[in-house]
Amino acid sequence: MWMVDEVPARMFYAGRRWRVTDMPTRLRGSIWEASVGSGGLYGWRFQATDAEGESFVFDVYKTEEDWHVHRAYP
Repeated sequence: MWMVDEVPARMFYAGRRWRVTDMPTRLRGSIWEASVGSGGLYGWRFQATDAEGESFVFDVYKTEEDWHVHRAYP
């Protein structure tokens, strides 16, 4: 996951490059909330589009080492 001003902008998932194509929403207080840094974030929901124009909505959360895609909605 690549961030711009601490907001998701791009990611690599399932062998494809994805560009965030809407305003990401912070997810808090969920079952996978982690107490890392700022206020117990952390997850994001956003729409992303690949090079072929296919779009999905992704729910992602931060682990200690990386980001994990929890769900992807077509």
